[in-house]
Amino acid sequence: MSAKENKALVRRLFEELNKGKAAAMAAIDRSIDIPYLKDFKQSYSEFFSAFPDLHYTIDDMVAEGDKVAVRSTWTGTHKGEFMGVPPTNKKVTISLITISRIAGGKIVEDHGQYSALDLMQQLGHVPTQRKGRK
Repeated sequence: MSAKENKALVRRLFEELNKGKAAAMAAIDRSIDIPYLKDFKQSYSEFFSAFPDLHYTIDDMVAEGDKVAVRSTWTGTHKGEFMGVPPTNKKVTISLITISRIAGGKIVEDHGQYSALDLMQQLGHVPTQRKGRK
């Protein structure tokens, strides 16, 4: 597949993730073929249970060869337990970087990074550093 086709595949996946948990799970099944697919889906299921209005915005996308890198922002309202934190009803905004490798029309390798500390601070579970404190 061309870099343009790979970007289109990843963009479609992000669009499906924005349609809710059921659409996201179906899109993951169609678009991703990784050895840890069961764990990957479990992670997304937990995110959707905790943040049912989870929404991704693609900020930047770059493709070269069989890899696609995406800088995105996700937002959601904390309505369910997440990582032991009971629902806070707080709206969070998190930056995310993912790099995916595509082969045979599917994502076969996926790496993502976000700040769990930032997320926990926004949920009020971890204190933020105060400015001017000595």
